[in-house]
Amino acid sequence: MRGVHLQGAPLVSPQEDEVPPDAGPGITSTLVLSVFTAVLGSLQCGYNIGVINAPQKVRDSPQHTFPSRGRRLPPGPRAGTGWLGGVGNGAGGTSPLASPLRKRECELSTLTTLWSLSVAIFSIGGMISSFLVGVISEWLGRKRAMIINNALAFLGGALMGLAKLGCSYEMMILGRFLIGAYSGLVSGLVPMYVGEISPTHLRGALGTLHQLALVIGILIAQVFGLDSLLGSPELWPLLLGLTVAPSALQLVLFPFCPESPRYLYIIRNKESKAKESLKRLTGRSDVSEALTEMKEEKRRMDMERKVSITQLFRCRIYRQPLLIAVVLQLSQQLSGINAIFYYSTSIFESAGLEQPVFATIGAGAINAAFTVVSLFLVERAGRRTLHLVGLAGMMVCAVVMTVALVYLDRVPAMSYISMVAIFGFVAFFEIGPGPIPWFIVAELFSQGPRPAAMAVAGGCNWTCNFIIGMAFQSMADACGPYVFLIFAALLLGFFLFTYFKVPETRGRTFDQIAAAFRRTPSLLDHEVKPSTELDCLGPDDNA
Repeated sequence: MRGVHLQGAPLVSPQEDEVPPDAGPGITSTLVLSVFTAVLGSLQCGYNIGVINAPQKVRDSPQHTFPSRGRRLPPGPRAGTGWLGGVGNGAGGTSPLASPLRKRECELSTLTTLWSLSVAIFSIGGMISSFLVGVISEWLGRKRAMIINNALAFLGGALMGLAKLGCSYEMMILGRFLIGAYSGLVSGLVPMYVGEISPTHLRGALGTLHQLALVIGILIAQVFGLDSLLGSPELWPLLLGLTVAPSALQLVLFPFCPESPRYLYIIRNKESKAKESLKRLTGRSDVSEALTEMKEEKRRMDMERKVSITQLFRCRIYRQPLLIAVVLQLSQQLSGINAIFYYSTSIFESAGLEQPVFATIGAGAINAAFTVVSLFLVERAGRRTLHLVGLAGMMVCAVVMTVALVYLDRVPAMSYISMVAIFGFVAFFEIGPGPIPWFIVAELFSQGPRPAAMAVAGGCNWTCNFIIGMAFQSMADACGPYVFLIFAALLLGFFLFTYFKVPETRGRTFDQIAAAFRRTPSLLDHEVKPSTELDCLGPDDNA
């Protein structure tokens, strides 16, 4: 890999001749186990994102859910609707509705309200807990925080799995909230832990595994949610309760995984334990080089005050990396990926597919496949380049999607173009905007401000997720197929921001990246674009 020289900091990528012959490519069994165990949380987060869309027919069949709740509802048009089962009778205190049509309309109204609340409460839980990532990760440590976080997963999974047995939609909503809170912590803790235990030259590839596990979780939920598997009216509680399985496996494996050496040394000042953790992760007996890097990072951190979220916003040297972190998170959620999945089933139906659900699962498979592609490219092409390619490709696909949807009724072949655009949009999303915003935040900040920065970035991501979930339906109703032009314009804005403001962090240590922000107002002032990048291994600039 080649380095990029910034003002005052010659950034040299790790060279192969610096690695002892017995060290291999820097991958050890302990590192593999630790990363795998951590991203089980990401898989569970993805599963819970996708699983709520699986029991669609259950949602539309009130008699299959909570049949006894209708008799206990107060009088009024909301009685006995949606998940609450059949309409109650006079003995239960409910008044008969005027007509079967009116009754069905009220059922659907309450049904939609309760189901929408169950979907939205997930994002609210994630939004709240994501702001606590910094505090919890500093207090408990990265590893212990992920272990304790599983309590939320077990409680939330149990509530959702037993909701039908308990005839309680409140259990379902509370369970979804707790699972959302679990996922909000996961979205910060997993990238932070994986980034801190990974070797510099593998940090990008291993960081991509968070997004890969997430999309695999979504795909598993889509497959298990088929009517022939667990998506039936009888088995949907098991489908929702199955979320506890990754947590159980994670609790079994985590005792064999080390804590982040950066946390142990820089935050807790436990040098001996940090050394032991480094030896296990690297498989080397001599870890002095990695420890020296952490000592330098700690020395710089000790010269700064403890960074809280408030100080993160007020301190000038953090403004540029914080702006980059926030905008990258916005580029993920405002890219229109959720809109694409919203329209995918109807577009596949218009193409004449008898089972559009399988085409939607196919889109999920492409989602996972191109995340793997990103995993192999991120250390070769670089973070910034892949993000630019992803944004540009999505923008083109959004325009093609708009044209295809506008002429869908007049030109039947446009349905197939729409399908291609959907698959292309998903593929480009997973090349750049899908995985990169999650782990690049951890790279932009040193150890001191990193937890607070992860909390702010995660909070912005979940808040934007919630806003899109609430507002997209109204946007689609108002704009029709032209809604994708809005996303195309947003993607263009994110492309320009990335091109002019986002640095390449490939092959650089955490301290080198943070030092570059301290020494120059713009990382791009002295950056050579990746397309024409040269080896610039100049002497140290002490200015």
